[in-house]
Amino acid sequence: MKTEAPLILFDVMDTLVHEPFHTEIPAFFGMTLEELRAVKHPTAWIDFEKGLLDEATYLARFFLDGRPFDHAGLLACLRRAYRWIDGMQPLLAELAGAGHSIHALSNYSVWYRLIEEQLQLSRHLAWSFVSCDTGVRKPDPKAYTGAAETLGVAPSACLFIDDREVNCAAARETGMPAVRFTSAPELRRELAARGLTR
Repeated sequence: MKTEAPLILFDVMDTLVHEPFHTEIPAFFGMTLEELRAVKHPTAWIDFEKGLLDEATYLARFFLDGRPFDHAGLLACLRRAYRWIDGMQPLLAELAGAGHSIHALSNYSVWYRLIEEQLQLSRHLAWSFVSCDTGVRKPDPKAYTGAAETLGVAPSACLFIDDREVNCAAARETGMPAVRFTSAPELRRELAARGLTR
C-alpha cells in the first residue's frame, strides 16, 4: 500500500528567510544586539506577533521608554534584509513541484506581508498559519493541533520543520513529526531519507 506523503509545515524565519533582528535591526539603531535587547519593550513584539497590536501601535511601543525613531526607515531596512536562507528557495520549489502540500507555520507579525512582497514565498507555499492571524504562537500545542485540524488531518499526517528545537519538541509532543533545520543540505538529506525529495 502506498503511504500518503505528509503535509509539510515550514517555520519561516531563520528556516526559509533570514531573520533581520540579530544583525540588521541593531545596526539600524547603531546598537549591538545586547544593547537593543536591553532597551526594547519586553512584550510588545510578542503581542505584535499574536495580532494583539497593529503596526503603528507596535512601532510606538518598540522602545520601553517610547523614544521616537524613523519608522519608515526601519521598514525599509527590513525589506532590504529579507532574503532566502542559502539553498532553501530551490529546495522549496522542488518540494512544491513534486506536488507536496506546503504551508507556513510561523511566529511572525503582519510583516510577513513584506516578506511576501520581497520574496514571493507564495509561489511555493501557502501562508496558512502565521501567528498574527491565528493568535497562537509556537510552542503552544494549539499551534500544531490547530493547523492539523484546519487541514483536516491528524498531527501525525504532517511534517514540521523549524530551526528551533523547542518548537520541534513541542510539535512531537502533539504527535506531529518534526525536523530541526540546520542547513539546506542537511534538510535535503533528511527529506530524501523520508522519500520526499531526491
